[in-house]
Amino acid sequence: MDHPDKGYEPQDVEKRWYDFWEENNLFAALDNSSAPAYSIVIPPPNVTGVLHMGHALNITLQDILCRHYRLKGYNVLWMPGTDHAGIATQNVVEKQLALNGKTRHQLGREKFIEAVWQWRQNSGSAIIHQLKRLGASCDWKRERFTMDEGLSQAVRKVFVQLHQEGLIYQGDYIINWCHRCHTALSDLEVEHEEIPGNLYHILYPFTDQPGGIIVATTRPETMFGDTAVAINPEDERYRSLPSHTVKLPLTERSLPIIQDEYVGMSFGTGALKVTPAHDPNDFEIGNRHHLPRLKVIDDNGLMTEHAGKFEGMDRFECREAVVQALQEQGLLIKIEPHTHNVGHCYRCKTIVEPNLSKQWFVRAKPLAKKAIEAVQNGQTRIFPEIWAANYFDWLNNIRDWCISRQIWCGHQIPAWTCESCRKMTVALTAPKSCPACGHSVLVQETDVLDTWFSSALWPFSTMGWPQQTELLKTFYPTSTLVTGFDILFFWVARMMMMGIHFMKDVPFKDVYVHALVRDESGKKMSKSKGNVIDPLTIMDQYGTDAFRFTLAAFAAQGRDIRMSEKRVEGYRHFINKLWNASRFALMHVTSDIESVHPDDMTLLNQWILSRSHNVLQTSRDAIETYRFNDAAGILYQFVWHEFCDWYLEAVKPALYGKENDSVQAQTRHILWYVLKNTLTGLHPFIPFVTEEIWHMLPGAEGSIMTATYHHSDISGFGDYTNTNAEEQMAFIFSVITAIRNIRGEMNLSPSLKLKALLQTDQTSLADIIHQHGNIITNLARLENLTVEPVGERPRTAATAIVEGTAIYVPLQGIIDLDKEIQRLEKEIGKLDAELTSVSRKLTNEDFLAKAPADIIEKVREKYAGLSEKHQQIETNLDRIKGFL
Repeated sequence: MDHPDKGYEPQDVEKRWYDFWEENNLFAALDNSSAPAYSIVIPPPNVTGVLHMGHALNITLQDILCRHYRLKGYNVLWMPGTDHAGIATQNVVEKQLALNGKTRHQLGREKFIEAVWQWRQNSGSAIIHQLKRLGASCDWKRERFTMDEGLSQAVRKVFVQLHQEGLIYQGDYIINWCHRCHTALSDLEVEHEEIPGNLYHILYPFTDQPGGIIVATTRPETMFGDTAVAINPEDERYRSLPSHTVKLPLTERSLPIIQDEYVGMSFGTGALKVTPAHDPNDFEIGNRHHLPRLKVIDDNGLMTEHAGKFEGMDRFECREAVVQALQEQGLLIKIEPHTHNVGHCYRCKTIVEPNLSKQWFVRAKPLAKKAIEAVQNGQTRIFPEIWAANYFDWLNNIRDWCISRQIWCGHQIPAWTCESCRKMTVALTAPKSCPACGHSVLVQETDVLDTWFSSALWPFSTMGWPQQTELLKTFYPTSTLVTGFDILFFWVARMMMMGIHFMKDVPFKDVYVHALVRDESGKKMSKSKGNVIDPLTIMDQYGTDAFRFTLAAFAAQGRDIRMSEKRVEGYRHFINKLWNASRFALMHVTSDIESVHPDDMTLLNQWILSRSHNVLQTSRDAIETYRFNDAAGILYQFVWHEFCDWYLEAVKPALYGKENDSVQAQTRHILWYVLKNTLTGLHPFIPFVTEEIWHMLPGAEGSIMTATYHHSDISGFGDYTNTNAEEQMAFIFSVITAIRNIRGEMNLSPSLKLKALLQTDQTSLADIIHQHGNIITNLARLENLTVEPVGERPRTAATAIVEGTAIYVPLQGIIDLDKEIQRLEKEIGKLDAELTSVSRKLTNEDFLAKAPADIIEKVREKYAGLSEKHQQIETNLDRIKGFL
């Protein structure tokens, strides 16, 4: 049997065991198996991506689930893959071309797509290597890519079928247009940011009467696309208008005044300029009132011929020129500062323009209906439940989904237009001739599909659909989806819609929505703030296991994680604690089974056996209900405090042969058994160190990944629990803790042997002390322990009470009371000075007004800590004075 090195070095361990797992196919799922199935599809990271904290949390939680269910004996599929990330990938490749002085247009579409694939081959696997660094136990031999041939076939099949069913159509619609990326964006690809702007109050004069209507707008450059002015029919201010038309400023056009209930009476003047080609709400008003649509900003962000003398200007340059012209003509009534939400492209951060465009759309409402019902009736459960409300709200108010993008990187839409008769054909493969006129020249639609269109098929396309594969039969619907809330609508809702429509079943039974990882002050991490923590750096410095355990320990449902290096360092101490405890245990353990019934074991062994079973079952239950922080916390508490601090210390006399041979043999086996169970319980969280220790355990076979939670039967212990043993040991530990506290409060040396007198009238407690007093004597460092009925309190003795039992530690001859009083009074003086200094800060209005919130909070915490310490020392001082 090998013994572990004195210090745990994660860098030496992690690569070795990950390679071992891969070489031995330990991540592989079986297409067919008699074992129950458990499956997860990975949220495919962008092929351009690098590992960030969000990925790290997401992957860690998925890996915990997959490793957990493997240990339960399940056939586990964790399907990996990457997303082609159309706009992002195109931008990366275009930047590479630019370094050589080339553009994609110079290269041509076919050559550009070749360059994209070449880039993916050379650089696109970086994110996969980083996921492996984190310990992800995906079935890598099944890795998919959203543009590989199998998935492309699924995409074409879905597009054609939806088109045939009337659920995909082409039409003019207001879309979000990015002038930098030159493509449409879905509503979800637009990031809204509050920025300061202006509200311009413009006079629209009546055409045939003096006066006019004042309209307030944040975008005066779009006024050339106005085709009406709208008022609310309930607005008293406009009940008796002298005219039904107004003149559009800076033009010779007149506009009708229309009534529409959409118009908000409290915003601006209550009069709305209606620009159907440049605002989604105006577009709907225009449809209701049959208004023309004038596009005044083109796809490059320049003003069109409809802008008159402003034609060719940049949209923002035009805004300034229009404001100046309005001022010159006396039509600009006032300018008000106005902070408003402005949409930006999620990729390049350019301000997007609502624009009229011919695009392809999915008719979403019919698909959304069944996706709503599936969550309502419990086919799919969302954890935490708070996110279900957001899911319902979005789907109940869903708009048709714009799925076409004017870029080259992506799935080219399978639609062809005949050059002769202009009829369009949608088909799985390119038609050789036009079905309508027989002409042989057909041109394919140049637009590609939104990246999220192919991602929406991910749970079933990755398993071979449209073929009815064995993999689909075994693992669809998948068991769990782990995702961030930011793609609940981008991806999760759309997978629900597509999965139900094409597979006639939900794509996953559970959706676990995890929170954000923020910095230690609770702020969102961003490069601009300089507070980004790099997972790769953290893993290099502290080890992957410590990093994973930190993420899990703080992954409370619905609560963001505050990440700091200090927290990871704290859990590295936990990994070292486990390592050192294992080093000690491995010097003593044996897998030889001592044929003893648990009821005949020592109280300590009954206790640790019972606690081990209870803790591991409770932690497993927590994992299966997505309470990862509870599971990690339960295991941490057990390993650090119960197994290491109590059990290993308490059984040293037995292990070192100071008790009889039978107790020694029994204890050595129980130690082996509990360590083995503990390693399997910890493995989903900290896979590397548990694998390393596992291979040093006598009697452990193969990888810990091939173990099961149910190996306990070999020792005949089953799921043994003993509440009575747990209660007795809880009492014993409370007594020991009370004596240790007295030692600390009285500033007594840890090596000093003390005497203790315990008084109780409870026979059951007296019996526990009589029978197991050796544990108390050993761990409390006593030279003498006496138990007697309640009687007279000894003089000059420190006191504690545990469950009605009085504990007395005589201090006569052990402590110089006068010197101790002087020491405590001096300590109180120091604390008084510190408290005065900290208090001055907290009453300094200048400090409170200017200091960052996290600094103020730290000062408050310091004050609270000093106050608590001050109170404790005063209590001790009063107690010692009472001895005189």
